[in-house]
Amino acid sequence: MNAEKKQFALVREMMQTPGILRNFSLKNADSAVAAIKKTKKLFFSGEGSSRIFPAKNAMYSAKRAGLDLNLATDGGLQSCCYDLKDYVVFGASNSGQTKEIIRLFDRLKTVNHKNLFGLIANPKTKLESLTNQSFILSCGKEDAVAATKSVAEQALFYQFLLAAVQGIDLSKKLPALADAFEKALTMPIDKKIIDSIAKAGTIYFAGKNDGVAEELTLKTNEITRKKSDYLEGTYAVHGIEEVMNPDDVVILIDPFKSELEKIKQTLADGVGMKVFAICDEDTIFPTIKVPDIGELQNYVYLAAGWNILVEVGIALGINLDKPARARKVGNEFIG
Repeated sequence: MNAEKKQFALVREMMQTPGILRNFSLKNADSAVAAIKKTKKLFFSGEGSSRIFPAKNAMYSAKRAGLDLNLATDGGLQSCCYDLKDYVVFGASNSGQTKEIIRLFDRLKTVNHKNLFGLIANPKTKLESLTNQSFILSCGKEDAVAATKSVAEQALFYQFLLAAVQGIDLSKKLPALADAFEKALTMPIDKKIIDSIAKAGTIYFAGKNDGVAEELTLKTNEITRKKSDYLEGTYAVHGIEEVMNPDDVVILIDPFKSELEKIKQTLADGVGMKVFAICDEDTIFPTIKVPDIGELQNYVYLAAGWNILVEVGIALGINLDKPARARKVGNEFIG
């Protein structure tokens, strides 16, 4: 993906993301950090892109670090079924008007919940009025329907927040992150890979439950208008091959090395489908190789996925900014 594609708001907003990451700082979060330390329970809610990568990346990173917290996430309406009185609850909504999150926070506010926090891009919204404190993203308004720069900033906010709970400041890692993100976002992708994905009946993303592959699955619908599916962990070799077709494609995100031969046997050889990988090292499949920057690596995988999807969308002649049915605020609260 390069500057020539900047006629699309989607691409311009993606290209703004490295600068947002480079200049990020966690501000005025002492109350939230103190509440998390006290309760040791943190619940993330939101819809679509405001939850999938931000929440799951934070949970994955915290578990890898051995952080002694009870972390959980679900969408707004399902979360209404839970007893969250002992949790610090974060609700993410760029618009601050997402109906499901407002319903959840309105319910929690009614029972006098003390630890409600918002993560939003627009001030003076309904969600902000229901929180004890809301944090306003620096990325600004997005014009493209598919959220991009806000997703990365939300995720970084949560990861910095949990690092602060441990007394760790990740700021020194941001220059390397921004550089690697930009490289993954703008690196040339083999045309044969793009053409294969563009011709696919269904595009599958397989990877860990850390939000990356799942978020790219959603972005596939919004950007390429193609059918997609998320295959968690090694689900790709546990039965779904029965309904896969030779014209389908699977993109592996940081795959488990021990399973590569099994994937080749089951999907590439067995089904006859194309298999590609996004990884920080070469694999037995055609691989989009990205820089390795350690604990912030998931953002780099996400950037490489964005790069692929933009190229596929353009190859298909799609107007990246104007989906036929998808809306910027999927289910908006009016009132």
